[in-house]
Amino acid sequence: MIEYYPQLRALHIAAVIVSGSLFLLRGLLARSGRGGLALLPLPRYLSYAVDTALLLSALALVAVLPGATFVTGWLYAKLALLPAYIALGWLALRSRAGSARQLLCLAGALLAFGAMIAIARSRDPLGPLRPLFQG
Repeated sequence: MIEYYPQLRALHIAAVIVSGSLFLLRGLLARSGRGGLALLPLPRYLSYAVDTALLLSALALVAVLPGATFVTGWLYAKLALLPAYIALGWLALRSRAGSARQLLCLAGALLAFGAMIAIARSRDPLGPLRPLFQG
């Protein structure tokens, strides 16, 4: 199965880009007072489909990669941020447009999303913060 790694990785990265872009678009719509558009069936179901592809490609990558890849804990750090991203994103899309709560939830969700990308790229649980914790 390792021979499928390049294709699975490309699919996963593409799904990350599309998923993040869709969330940002829907978040900006909600923030600008057009939350009804962000919650219409088409963007919602498209988001569900992309996020399903993202999850399935992640599970496939876990299945094909050797277990030693995850010894450093970077995957667990990403998985720990995922519920925060989901919860904050859900709250951002459903909060009153223009509210401080909506802004904080949207910013928090985007921060969690960015942290997951930084952790994945560095393959380090602390991501770009690692230099701050080295003596």
